[in-house]
Amino acid sequence: MGRDQLFDLLRFHGMLVRRRKRSIVTTDSFHWLKKYPNLVEDVSVCASEQVWVSDITYIKTIEGYSYLSLITDAYSRKIVGHCLYPSLASVGCIEALNMALSNRLFLERTLVHHSDRGVQYCSGNYVEILMTNNVAISMTQNGSPYENALAERMNGIIKSEFIPRRRYQNHNEAKKAIDRIISTYNQQRPHASLNYMTPDAVYENTGQMQKKWKNYPKNPSTKQIEV
Repeated sequence: MGRDQLFDLLRFHGMLVRRRKRSIVTTDSFHWLKKYPNLVEDVSVCASEQVWVSDITYIKTIEGYSYLSLITDAYSRKIVGHCLYPSLASVGCIEALNMALSNRLFLERTLVHHSDRGVQYCSGNYVEILMTNNVAISMTQNGSPYENALAERMNGIIKSEFIPRRRYQNHNEAKKAIDRIISTYNQQRPHASLNYMTPDAVYENTGQMQKKWKNYPKNPSTKQIEV
């Protein structure tokens, strides 16, 4: 029995421990900046650098919170850009984006950047970098996590599987650890959705994988979601 089936069984019998509600809000979509339509709702991804998904999560330290920006390739599940920043300023997202763009291998492929409608992703500097690099801009429309499910899933994997239970002392300690964690994830963490290969091993492949980008239901309560 795999992890997902085990959790389904525990959930069915009411044996899962409830997660505490997040106390930190990382997305502020109530702003005047331009928002963009969802371009990936019906997209089938068959190679790397066709769709990138982005999101921000927080990392607790003894001295406070740091904020982790991740950019993940939807086909290979590889984290192509990341940045741990001490605030929610758009600088952290921009650093992650610049890292991802600098490491591109397939410049001839049409690339879509998908994110929520957070102010960081709508900021003028972030949008300008995407446009300068001919990257199409896609955003969620209604705030549902299912519209950016892969990015949400990546946050969960990094925090639940790789972040130790002990808190880091400060931002600098956490930043060094995150760099090691991302490297380990890309090179060593197999995925069922990648035929149990690692993101690095899949990144230069093409063709349909066992599981890939899913079309998520409009009513999430009516169907089990796989990511």
